[in-house]
Amino acid sequence: MASVWIRTRTTRDGEKRFLVEFRPGGREQRVKHGGSFTSKRVARIRAAAIEAELAAFRIPELRVAREEPISETFEQAARSWQASRLDISHSTREQHRIQLDKLLPLIGTRRIDDLAVRDFADVVATLHRDGVARETIRKTLGAGAMTLDHAGVAPNPARDRSIKLPREEPEEISPPLAVHVETVFRLIPSKHRLPLLWLDWSGARVSSVDLTRVSDYDEPRQRVRLRAATTKTRKALWVDLHPALADELERRLGPREDRDADARLFAGSGADALRTSIAKACRAAGIPLFSPHDLRHRRISLMHLRGIPWARIGEFVGQRDLTVTANTYTHVMLEEGEVDYANLLG
Repeated sequence: MASVWIRTRTTRDGEKRFLVEFRPGGREQRVKHGGSFTSKRVARIRAAAIEAELAAFRIPELRVAREEPISETFEQAARSWQASRLDISHSTREQHRIQLDKLLPLIGTRRIDDLAVRDFADVVATLHRDGVARETIRKTLGAGAMTLDHAGVAPNPARDRSIKLPREEPEEISPPLAVHVETVFRLIPSKHRLPLLWLDWSGARVSSVDLTRVSDYDEPRQRVRLRAATTKTRKALWVDLHPALADELERRLGPREDRDADARLFAGSGADALRTSIAKACRAAGIPLFSPHDLRHRRISLMHLRGIPWARIGEFVGQRDLTVTANTYTHVMLEEGEVDYANLLG
C-alpha cells in the first residue's frame, strides 16, 4: 500500500530538517525521497502533493528535488564519524579503518538518506561471497551502523533485524599444551623467551609486552603491575610472578641503581615480533600453530580446571565480563600440565 510521511533530522550544524519520504507500493517497494525542507509547513505541502499523485496511480516526478544533493555521501559521513572518535585507542581506530575499507567500495558514493535495509543486506551477501569471515562481516556492519548513528539517520537501516549474517560453524580453539610452549621457547630468539613465559603464566593480553615498564615491577613482592590500558576492565591490577620468572627478570634488569624506570620491562621484544617468532617456531617444529592470545585461553582454561572461582579468574586476568570469560576462554584441554619454568630458565 502506498504511503507518505515526514521525518525530522538534525544536521551536524544543528539545523533541523524535515524530510518527506514515500513508498509507491507496499513494504517490498523501496523508500523514495520526496524533498528536504527547513519548514514543516512546506514539507506538509510537498507530502500532500505526493499523496495526490499516488492516489491517482502516478509516480511523483521530483526532478528538482533529485538534482539537489539531499545529504552527504556515506564516505563523507564515515570520515566525519572517524574524526569524532576521540574516545578510542589507536588499535580500535585502526579496526574501524579496516572495516570502513570494506564498506566504502560498496556504498561509499551513496547518499546516506538513500541507503535502505536492502543495501546493507547486499553488503553482507557480497562480503560473504568474497570469503570474508562471519565475525568480520558483523564488525563491518557495525561500523556502518555507527556511521549512520553519528549522521543522525533514523531508523538506521544497518541495524534492521531482518539483516542476517551468514551461518558459520564456530572455530574449535585448542590452547597450546605445555610441551608446545616449551618447544617454542627453545626455538625462538632469547629476547622473546621471557615475554613468552610471562604471557603463559599471567594470561595477560599481548599488549602488555609493549606497555609494561620497569617501574611496574615490584621487586620485594615479586609481582608485576598490569596497566589499565592492557586490561579489559580498564583497571590496573597486580600479577604475582612465578619465582623462576621473577629471578630471570631481575637478572635481566641488572642492579637497581642502573635501571631506567621508564624503559620497557620486556626490552627488545614486542607484540608483533613475538607473534611472528612464535608462528615461525611452530612451523619449524611441526606443532599446531598458536598465537600469543592463545596463551590467555590456555591460562584461563587451566585455572578453571583447577576449580578456581570465576570471580578470581576474572580478577587475575583482568577480564571485564565473567560470562565472556566462561563461554569464550575456557576449553577442553588434552592435558593440564604446567610449563616447567625453572627448568627452562635454569
